[in-house]
Amino acid sequence: MSEPAEGRFAEVSGALLLGGASRRMGRDKARLEVGGVPAALRLARELDALFEDVLLVGGDPPAEAPGRRVADPEDVPRCALRGLVAALGAARSPRVLVLATDLVALRPELLLALLAFPEADAVVPRAEPGGLQPLCAVYRREPVLAVARRRLAEGSLALRGLLDAVETRTLEGADLAAADPTGDSLLNVNTPEELAEARARLAGEASA
Repeated sequence: MSEPAEGRFAEVSGALLLGGASRRMGRDKARLEVGGVPAALRLARELDALFEDVLLVGGDPPAEAPGRRVADPEDVPRCALRGLVAALGAARSPRVLVLATDLVALRPELLLALLAFPEADAVVPRAEPGGLQPLCAVYRREPVLAVARRRLAEGSLALRGLLDAVETRTLEGADLAAADPTGDSLLNVNTPEELAEARARLAGEASA
């Protein structure tokens, strides 16, 4: 994979999915703050540091967040697959690293590990106890977009089913631990309680 002189990848796009319903959280997860910075702004900056092409998909990103605004498809159910289809359809590069906005403790080392892992239609981390994490993954744009569009039209909305339908490699075990030794990067924050736990965990690590 080539990198341009300024150090950002030109052959991979970065996409941040912002269109989640946030029902359990009760407020827009893109606005959640950890360390005083909204999640969407921090993640968009992480992507912008790595990629020439950054997409902010759906939702209402902070005005100062870097990246191209991309709308979710209309007249389809509100779901993560909808955001993935929008991201893959709008990306300018043959591979796309896709992130959910609730990964409030994500470390860039994990993203670099996913990019360096042997290529497949999907390269996905598998953590315990959460299992596969399809919203922190690298996708080949053309083959995955074709399958994702078909499944969206059929109403087969589960991302795990999409992974079963394409060539998927998993970053797990010692490889995952090397990239994310604290295990924080894949913390999914879906409720106020999980947000409080993540903040406390990160504060404890910062003071250690």
